[in-house]
Amino acid sequence: MSKGVVIKGGLVINEGKRKHVDIQIEDKIITKIEERIDTPEGFKEISAEGMYVIPGAIDDQVHFREPGLTHKADISSESRAAAAGGITSFMEMPNTVPNTLTQELLENKYAIAAQKAVTNYSFFMGASNDNIEEVLKTNPDTVCGVKVFMGSSTGNMLVDQRSTLDRIFSEVPMLIATHCEDEATIRRNIETYREQYGEDVPISAHPLIRSEEACYLSSSMAVELAKKHNTRLHILHISTAKELSLFRNDIPLKEKRITAEACVHHLWFTDADYEEKGTLIKWNPAVKRAEDRDAIWEAVLDNRIDVIATDHAPHTLEEKKQTYFNAPSGGPLVQHALQAMFQKSLEGKISPERIVEKMCHAPAELFQIDKRGFIREGYYADLVLINPKISTTVTRDNLLYKCGWSPFEGVTFDHHIMATFVNGKVVWNGTEIVEENAGMRLNFDR
Repeated sequence: MSKGVVIKGGLVINEGKRKHVDIQIEDKIITKIEERIDTPEGFKEISAEGMYVIPGAIDDQVHFREPGLTHKADISSESRAAAAGGITSFMEMPNTVPNTLTQELLENKYAIAAQKAVTNYSFFMGASNDNIEEVLKTNPDTVCGVKVFMGSSTGNMLVDQRSTLDRIFSEVPMLIATHCEDEATIRRNIETYREQYGEDVPISAHPLIRSEEACYLSSSMAVELAKKHNTRLHILHISTAKELSLFRNDIPLKEKRITAEACVHHLWFTDADYEEKGTLIKWNPAVKRAEDRDAIWEAVLDNRIDVIATDHAPHTLEEKKQTYFNAPSGGPLVQHALQAMFQKSLEGKISPERIVEKMCHAPAELFQIDKRGFIREGYYADLVLINPKISTTVTRDNLLYKCGWSPFEGVTFDHHIMATFVNGKVVWNGTEIVEENAGMRLNFDR
C-alpha cells in the first residue's frame, strides 16, 4: 500500500487560473501543490500529462431514490455514476419513501450512505405543512439545508400554505432550498388542456402547463418571503427568463442571501427537443423555449445564477414511456453533466474556468462546505482528471445508472473523465469503478 499519491504534469484549472503543477496527496488531504514535486519513496506517481486537473464537482440537487424507490436507483448505483462523471459530492433530496420529514428518517439516510456511497454525501431535511418542530432540530453543521417544495411533489411535501411558509422562512436559521412552481396555476392549466385533449395531452404542452407564470409566481413569492425575514434562500432549477430579474450580480457570492441554480438540462435542451425525446426530457420545471435557455446561459455567465447542478432524478424506461399525465418527471444526468458543460466550452459558450467556478467552487462557497470544492493545500483530495483529446459516446452499454438510460444517448462528448479521486482515493479509473467506500459525510463551516 502506497504512502500517498503525486499527480504529475497536469494543467490545473482552479480559482480562475490555469497552471501546470504537481499535487501531492496523503491520507485524504492535498499536502503539497508545487510546480515540480519529486515523488517521495513509497508514493504512487500518476501522470496527468495532457489532461486538465480540476476539483471534484459538487452537485447540490440529486434524487438517488433510496429508501423506498430503489427499483429506479439507489445510493450505490447513482453515486457510482456520479463518480464516473467527475461529481465527487452530492446533496440528495427528501422526497424518498417515506419522505424525509423527521430527524430519525434523515439519519437513516446518512446511515445508508455511510455503507454505500462511493462519493461524499449530504441529505436535505424536508419541510411539510406540519413538521416545523422537526425541521428546527436540524444541525446546520452536518446537514446541507432544508428543502421546501413550493410546487409539485410527492407524499406530504407540497408546502403551499402561506402561514406555514411564513413560519418556515422566519424561523429556520439555515439555508432553505426551494422548488418553485405555483400549484394553483398548474392545476388550472391542466384542466384547460384536459378539456382540449382529454387524457391524450401532447408532451409539447408540458412547458405551457408548467408555465412561465407558474414559475415566476412561486419564485417571486419565495424571494419576497426571504427578503421579509432575511432568510438564506437558494432557488433550484431556474427555467425561465422572467425569473432572472429576481437575482443580483452586483455583490459577491459570499454576501448574497438569495442565490439561484441552473440545471444542465435547462442549459442543453429546448421545447424543440420534445418532438424527438418526448417524455424522456419531461422535467419539473419544464424545459422551455430557446429564449429561456439563452437567458439562463447569460445569467450563469453574469453571476445572477450561482451554480450549475443536475436535478438527477431517474425513472425506469417503462415509467417514462407512459402517456403525458402518467409519465413521471425527471431523468438521469450525473454521469455526463460535467462532460456536457465541457462540450459547451468547445462551442465557446462557457470557459473551463467558469465551469469549475459554477460546479465546484460556488457550491462549496454557497453551502459553506468544509475544505472541499477547491484545489488547495489542507483541503480534501477530491479531484478529476479530464482528457480533452479522448471522446466519449453515450450508449446504454456504458451507463452506470440503475435505470439504464440517458437523455444523452447517442451524443459524443469530446472529453473523457480519466480519473476521479474522492478523499485521495481513485474511485474511477476511466473505465470502471475501482474503490467502493471512499465517500464521507460532508461537514459545513457555519
